Amino acid sequence: MPSPCPPPPARSAELRERFAEEVRGERPGLSALCLLVAAEGDGRLDEAGMDAVEIELDRLAGELPHRPGSPHAWAVALRDLLGERYGFHGLPDDYRRLESSLLHEVLRRRRGLPILLSVVWIEVARRAGAPVYGVALPGHFVVGFGASEGPGAGQVLVDPFDGGRVLTGPDAELLVAGATGGSLEPSMLAPAGTLEVVARILNNVRAWAATRPERTDVGLWAVDLALLLPSHPARLRYERAQLLVQRGEFTTGAAELEAYAEVVAAVDPAAADRVRGEALAARALLN
Repeated sequence: MPSPCPPPPARSAELRERFAEEVRGERPGLSALCLLVAAEGDGRLDEAGMDAVEIELDRLAGELPHRPGSPHAWAVALRDLLGERYGFHGLPDDYRRLESSLLHEVLRRRRGLPILLSVVWIEVARRAGAPVYGVALPGHFVVGFGASEGPGAGQVLVDPFDGGRVLTGPDAELLVAGATGGSLEPSMLAPAGTLEVVARILNNVRAWAATRPERTDVGLWAVDLALLLPSHPARLRYERAQLLVQRGEFTTGAAELEAYAEVVAAVDPAAADRVRGEALAARALLN
């Protein structure tokens, strides 16, 4: 199956408007935002398909035992249902597929990146009433149940990428050490907010596109959605301008480079000059 492609411009504009409204809401919905990201990434995902994902998450939640009890019991119940009965898990090959970052495809394939599998765990558990949240460990997203002060305080961590395996304290330390070479800090175990999760998903999409020069379309929509988040790095503007130049939109890309240079000039004049040089080079490509 070919890699998903973005929808037509009119549909994309509608999705972005809805995304902007959702992220500005008092309580942004995780599954709703993930589906808007997925629809922006895959033009085949229509409203019926988005509704079907929510219905499937509801159905899976209905298969959980009623109020399993302790955080550990919740973790085991989710592992038994999603990891063992339905086979949700991840493999190294999933990092090479755009579908691994799109919620509807993760539900269909029962495969995906750690963060998207964690979204499935969170949304199913939340619907069933579990004390659940995402935990953004460096390099590897996992799911937490119960208290968020750490395993010794009653927090239970599970790894959906590994089929929902319940992690011990040393397991979490090994995950962090493998990703960063450093040690596990208590702050790393704090619950990740909805917008933090969505920003990290979009970062993954941008990283996927960055290694595929032929998919600047994917990089561009991921940057555009990231720019709609209430808090985002200014450097995303520079990344967007570079993508426009790569796509042959030299005039627009040069204008955005120049605008970014004006912002940077106040704090780093040398960097601003380099960006202005890039803008001049982009305009020269028009001749």
